Amino acid sequence: MMREESKGTNYGIKILVVDDEKRIRDACRAMLSNEGFEVALAENGFAGLKRIEEEHFDIILLDLMMPGMSGIDLLTHVKAKHPDTLVIVITGYATLEHAIEAMKKGAFDFISKPFSPKDLRTVTAKAIEYIRTLEDIAHEKSRMGVLINHISDGVMATDMERLVALANPAFLRMIGYRGESAIGKSVTDLIRNENLLQVIEKALSMPAEEFGEVTEEFAEGALTDTEERVLAVRCVPFRDRLHRNLGTVTVMHDITASKKMDQMKSDFVSMVAHEIKSPMNSVLAMVKVIQDGLAGELTEKQREMLGRISEKIKGLADLAAELLDLSRIESGLITMEKGRLQLEPLLREQIEFHKAKARNKHISLSMDHVPELPPVLVNSRSIEEVFSNLISNAIRYTPEGGSIVVSAGVEQGYVLVSVKDNGFGIGKQDQDRIFERFYRVKNDQTRLITGTGLGLAIVKSIVDAHNGMIKVDSDIGRGSTFSVYLPIMQP
Repeated sequence: MMREESKGTNYGIKILVVDDEKRIRDACRAMLSNEGFEVALAENGFAGLKRIEEEHFDIILLDLMMPGMSGIDLLTHVKAKHPDTLVIVITGYATLEHAIEAMKKGAFDFISKPFSPKDLRTVTAKAIEYIRTLEDIAHEKSRMGVLINHISDGVMATDMERLVALANPAFLRMIGYRGESAIGKSVTDLIRNENLLQVIEKALSMPAEEFGEVTEEFAEGALTDTEERVLAVRCVPFRDRLHRNLGTVTVMHDITASKKMDQMKSDFVSMVAHEIKSPMNSVLAMVKVIQDGLAGELTEKQREMLGRISEKIKGLADLAAELLDLSRIESGLITMEKGRLQLEPLLREQIEFHKAKARNKHISLSMDHVPELPPVLVNSRSIEEVFSNLISNAIRYTPEGGSIVVSAGVEQGYVLVSVKDNGFGIGKQDQDRIFERFYRVKNDQTRLITGTGLGLAIVKSIVDAHNGMIKVDSDIGRGSTFSVYLPIMQP
């Protein structure tokens, strides 16, 4: 069975045996053919040279000591014509120094006469493994090259000397470069914009103990001749396993369409806010005048109705504010600055901030013991808004006397933060929709709780922009657990 598997593995591998001793040639052919290799023979260096000029061989077994053309001379021809061919030199004990010389000139390995089938099998197996490794590297490089060259985002990599190691067609198009090959050129030969050069320089000079994205947004023809084009640029340092800077990777994304859409949304929201704000304030002021009795005495029923009217108007004001907030967040997420952050201090600050609100409802708000957490790469203000919103929701939907616990840990490459309450809970039919805009769970327990239905939509937008995830686990009457997963920052 083992012999059959070996044949299948070695199928298509071509080996040339060059040796002036017929018994060596025949023995090698018998053993290697039995292993599944395609084997050719040459009785001297001139015959071997003719064979390699006619076809390519993966491996050559080459005797060093031959009359006429020596193995060293043939090795030189092989490496010149077929540099990827592996040459295993055959030598006697008296010519070991020649084997060393051959290794210096590019031979892969050597085998000493007399050798056994096991010796030959071992050295060829090592050569095959090396060939397979080179093929895997070549295939992976080819796949990456196809991927990078065909994605719509611009990608450029530089080394520590600010020389371009990679620049795909999209990147060159976005910066308006139309010269000869960019590989090996200085970034200053490609890029004229000082701000973009400073972005790359900032990433390149980032200290080893720090890691973060340097982001910038370029508009109005800053990088190209097209004034309406808007480009978002992210640049990160590229490091080895010892955290030493080796260069930078810059990614450029065309956000023109997103910016136009955001501008349309912002214009609409601003118009709505402007048109609604003044009338709402006027109505609230008039309601307050009536409630204060300045327009005449009110009955208890009238006061109750005016109170409801006032609450509804305040709800409209809150809705306008949250719409503005969502618009601001979504437009800002495109080029959001991110940096290294330890989550534990931020979580403790949020708990302290919300304790007064929880205390007013006689709700226990606490934090579990948190192990040492790895850092995350985030925008601190946005992540603060995520946990502020989740804790506020937990307080709002937990009845008096309940409890809320915040916990954190590490799970499969993510920092996991959970906000758990023993409140009203969310039915299975609602859990898939609670992150939609304006969607609110409505039942007998929650119908009197006011809200816009935008809070969790804002939370999900922020988490998604950080390549994270948010999940909910809940049962009616048993409470809810919201879990936020943020990727651990890579060194």
